[in-house]
Amino acid sequence: MRTPFAGRKPGSGLYTPEERRRRDESPWTLVQGILAPLQFLVFLISLALVLRALLFGVGETAAMVSILIKTLVLLTIMVTGSIWEKQVFGRWLFAPAFFWEDVVSFAVIALHLAYVVMLFAGLGTMAEQLAVALVAYASYVVNAGQFLLKLRAARLEGQAADDAADAPNLDEGRALA
Repeated sequence: MRTPFAGRKPGSGLYTPEERRRRDESPWTLVQGILAPLQFLVFLISLALVLRALLFGVGETAAMVSILIKTLVLLTIMVTGSIWEKQVFGRWLFAPAFFWEDVVSFAVIALHLAYVVMLFAGLGTMAEQLAVALVAYASYVVNAGQFLLKLRAARLEGQAADDAADAPNLDEGRALA
């Protein structure tokens, strides 16, 4: 059975040098860099509309449309993210470096799609449907936090790799002495 971290030594970092090169060369890295903040903006607008509908009983249609847009953006970023993982890590999903982010992403998608099913099947009241959307949004915030922490770790790892490459080789210094 393959474990999430098979083939990767503990403490070996997020990316091998080859994976880092593929990440930096992939056009999907830029796509993810554009879609992630776009999704966050859609989330903030939708959250405001959902809270307005729940608290004041106005704008239910706007809230519904915003949740559907948020769900479409989420699905888009998941599909393009899986293409990115394939290019960088050689697997569509659950690459060791992003295993838990992918697991939580599936929960986020399931909750968003639960809202969509409730909406189109007429299940629950409007308030119950919006409550499911809020749970989906809370899970999205957790997942976004995971990715932000991973982005920070990748940035620090990249800086350390750059610093190591820039440092003079101690063996060369000894050879010159």
